[in-house]
Amino acid sequence: MIHFILWSSFAMSFSAGILLICFQKPTTDACGAALIAFAIGNGLYSCWVTQRTGFATKVLIKSLEPVSKFHDLNHPTYYMLVAGFLWMSLWILAVIGSLNFYLTPLVIIGLVLSLAWTTEVMRNVANLTVSRVIALYYLRGMQSSTHFCFHRALTRNLGSACLGSLFVPTIEALRIISRGLNLVEGEDEFMFSCAHCCLNIMNSIFRYGNGWAYVQIAAYGKNFTKSSIDTWAAFERQGMEEIVDSDIISAVCFLSGVCSGSVCVIMVAAWTHQVHQGYTATLSLLAFYVGYLMTRIAMALPHACVSCYFVCYAENPENRLFDKTISERLELIKSGRDVAAPTPRVPHRFNRSTR
Repeated sequence: MIHFILWSSFAMSFSAGILLICFQKPTTDACGAALIAFAIGNGLYSCWVTQRTGFATKVLIKSLEPVSKFHDLNHPTYYMLVAGFLWMSLWILAVIGSLNFYLTPLVIIGLVLSLAWTTEVMRNVANLTVSRVIALYYLRGMQSSTHFCFHRALTRNLGSACLGSLFVPTIEALRIISRGLNLVEGEDEFMFSCAHCCLNIMNSIFRYGNGWAYVQIAAYGKNFTKSSIDTWAAFERQGMEEIVDSDIISAVCFLSGVCSGSVCVIMVAAWTHQVHQGYTATLSLLAFYVGYLMTRIAMALPHACVSCYFVCYAENPENRLFDKTISERLELIKSGRDVAAPTPRVPHRFNRSTR
C-alpha cells in the first residue's frame, strides 16, 4: 500500500504535468512544469525512504487492527467529508465573487489560506475522534462510543483542533525547510552554522507544537502545548525519538492528497480544454486544491491510528495489545544494525557550540 501510494503520486503528478504542457499555453505550461518538478522530487523521495517503508507498513497494518472492533469509526470522517464538500461549494462561489473586488489577488490568497485552515480543522476533528476511541482502547481497554467522542471533539477539544491546525503545518513545514538547508554542504562556515542553528531552533519549537499531541488531547483533555510537551517527553523516555521522527505516514497522507489532486487535474483539464480553453489552468489549479484537501480529510483515520499506536506504546510498552514491532526496531537501532532516521542532523561541533 505505501509503495503504491508513493509511486502513484509520482505517476499521476507527472502525467498531469505532461498533459498541461501538451496544451501549449503559457499558464498551463507553468502549471505543468511545476507538477513535473514536484513529480521528480516525489520520485527521489520515494527512492530515499525505501528502507523505511517496511517498518511503516508493519506499523500501519498493526495500528489498523482495532478499527474492526468499532463498526462506526469511519462515520466522523464521512461527516467531515460531507461538511467539507458543502463548505468548498460555498467557497468556490466566494472565489467567483472576489473577482469584483479591488484587490482580487490578495482576497483570493486569503480565501485559499482560510480554506486550508478550515479543512485542516475538519480533518483534526475526525483525528481527535478516532484518537480518543483508539487511545482509550489501548490504555484502558474501553469500548468507547464513537458518537460521544465525536461530540467531545466538536465541543471540548475544538479549540485545540483549531490551534493545532494553525501551528502544526507551519512548524512542520519550517522544520522540513531547515532540514533541507542542512542537506547542502559547503565551505561557508557562517552560512551553514546559521542553517544548523535554525534547525536546532525548529527542533526546540517542535517539542511545544507537534502532530503527535492530538492523541493526548483526545485521551486526557489536555491543551495543545501541554500535550505536545508530554508526548515528546514520553518518546524520549522510551528512546523512540528517531523512530517517530522518521515516520513516513504523514508524508504518505500528504502524497495521497497529491495523487488525488493530480487525478482531478487530468479529468478537469481534459474536459475544460475542449469546452473553455481559457480557463484550463484556473480550473486545473482549483480541481487539484479541492481534490487534495478532500483526500487529506479522508486520510484522518489511518493517520490517527498510527499516532495512537506510537503514543500509547510510549506510555505503556508492556501493554499486551502491542507486539514486538517497535521494540525490535529499537534493538536494531541500539545495536547499530539499522538507522531509523537518515535525515539531516546537526553536527556535533554545532551542538557543542550552542550549549
